Amino acid sequence: YPTWKRTLARRARESQMKRFCRAQAIQRRLEEIEVTFRELEQQGIKLEKLLRDENESPADQQTQWTNQLLYLVQKKNNLMTEESDLMIAVQELKLEEQQCQLDEKLRSYMNKEETLRTAEDEKAEQEILKQLVEVVNKRNVLIQLQEEKRLSEL
Repeated sequence: YPTWKRTLARRARESQMKRFCRAQAIQRRLEEIEVTFRELEQQGIKLEKLLRDENESPADQQTQWTNQLLYLVQKKNNLMTEESDLMIAVQELKLEEQQCQLDEKLRSYMNKEETLRTAEDEKAEQEILKQLVEVVNKRNVLIQLQEEKRLSEL
């Protein structure tokens, strides 16, 4: 078993572990965001009830409640933006994983000796190459989407 094949296999395992760790971190953050959403929703409901029920309260108190409500809305919007970014990252991880799997398959066909290759092997190699190009194009679209989003926020 040549050294370069062991190195490739080790690097593939390392990149797979990195993707797995990133996916876990993203999942944890999405769960945290969901919990925070619920908390913000409960706080918002309390503030809305206070604003509706307490018509006799001083104007400065109502202004304070309104400001708190607006702050909660702003916080929720920021969390929604972060959640959207994380969902894009999840899609990107999936495409990255697909690309690695297709690379592996393609490499196995390309490493076959020319004399042992069949017409089916050639056809399968072309199909994998086509799928690989599609995955790369999808990843490119996601990156462009992220860049446009980042520029629009600036």
